[in-house]
Amino acid sequence: MLLRVFGWLLLVEAGIMIIPAAFGIYYKEGNVVNFIMAMGITAGVGFILMSIRPSSREMGKREAILLTALTWIVLSLFGMLPFIFCRTHLGITDAFFETMSGFTTTGATVLNSYEGIPHSILIWRCLLQWIGGLGILLFTIAIVPMLNYQGGMQLFNAEVTGLTHDKIRPRIGSTSKDLWLVYTIFTVIAIVLLSFSKMGGFNAICYGLSTMSTGGFASHDFSLDEWDSLYIKGVITIFMFIGSVNFTLVFRGATGQLKQVWKNEVLRIFVATIFVCYALLTINVIITGHAFELEDVTIDPLFQAVSLLSSTGLTEADFFDWGPIAFVLLILMMGVGGCAGSTTGGAKIDRVIVLYKFLKNEFYRLMHPNSVKTVTMNGKGTPVPVLQKTLAFLFLYLLVILIGGVILSIIGLPLSDSFFCSLSVTSNTGVGTDITGFNGNYALVPDAAKWVLTSLMLIGRLELFTILILFTRSFWKK
Repeated sequence: MLLRVFGWLLLVEAGIMIIPAAFGIYYKEGNVVNFIMAMGITAGVGFILMSIRPSSREMGKREAILLTALTWIVLSLFGMLPFIFCRTHLGITDAFFETMSGFTTTGATVLNSYEGIPHSILIWRCLLQWIGGLGILLFTIAIVPMLNYQGGMQLFNAEVTGLTHDKIRPRIGSTSKDLWLVYTIFTVIAIVLLSFSKMGGFNAICYGLSTMSTGGFASHDFSLDEWDSLYIKGVITIFMFIGSVNFTLVFRGATGQLKQVWKNEVLRIFVATIFVCYALLTINVIITGHAFELEDVTIDPLFQAVSLLSSTGLTEADFFDWGPIAFVLLILMMGVGGCAGSTTGGAKIDRVIVLYKFLKNEFYRLMHPNSVKTVTMNGKGTPVPVLQKTLAFLFLYLLVILIGGVILSIIGLPLSDSFFCSLSVTSNTGVGTDITGFNGNYALVPDAAKWVLTSLMLIGRLELFTILILFTRSFWKK
């Protein structure tokens, strides 16, 4: 049954490849034949797997978790074919790294330069991020009716990030369609607004896709500095923020339920966090003597705060000259991330709020041991199992980053780079450090380290448990 679902997924992926192939034809690129070949291989394998008739169509939690984990790997294996076939000079390791970085919206890249890279490949990278932003399986649930009744809710819970999974409609298929509709509409709006700028139509499409998905893939060597436009930064900041908000709230806001949206405690705290980080970065810019123009203390710090909290990972050209305070804030913002149920990475600010309230209650109980205190979110008590899972997640999150850093240092990366890169990819931010370059180019990283980083991307994107549970004995025992 899982193989049959993989067949559907590969057919969907092959269908999406039509879009970059069309760009290749439009720009008269010679590699379009290779792209069509990759599409044909993907579709062929998909048809073979889809022809399997399973004896059972039941999908429990075990199957949903396994399908979710393997889906991201299988689709990345076939998604890397265009990188291998089409004039990118990437081997299997680099091609898989680039594809997984796209699907998980990490935004780390191994491409040294975008000059000479075909338009079809550039748009394919951004499409990977856009599909992965809201979730591969969530996209498939929306368009494949079979999954609506074959464990659709199990898949939804396994892939969509967050403490709770709020459905907009009674049926999970309808919920998926509504979320993707809003996601698509906002993406189109972003592309239209960016197309009015100096970047032109093609770059507007690329940045619209990678901004709404909070992925951060660029289409130009100098990224946004190529155009140095306040308008472009302003538009991208707005849509990075929208992408970092729980999409259930985005849907309700788009349908006019604004009061209900603003009543959400997590959203209010997230907005406050953005402005606190913005204020600290602004003060830091002034102290370090980098305030030369008005934009240096207005849009630039705000853009940087939203970019890092949303795990988009776009950085100002001189951001790493802003001093140690900016670097510390960078680490904290990457670790925290945006809201649960969004396209962002990181631990999610929802969990940080739960941790803060839990610790606050524990301090209170030290002085009042007989008191009964509950962690509340939006006026409702948090169930003990949810609280336990939140604390377990935060501990495991730090542990994964620590172990990842140790393994990378053993492979040969400098110690500081090892732990920074481990945090960067586990939080799906993709910002680089000394060995990779601050623009996030991971081409210099050894191949063994790239496979470790790729694994951390997937573990972080699927919120740890979905991948790590596969390595436990209890998962495989009936």
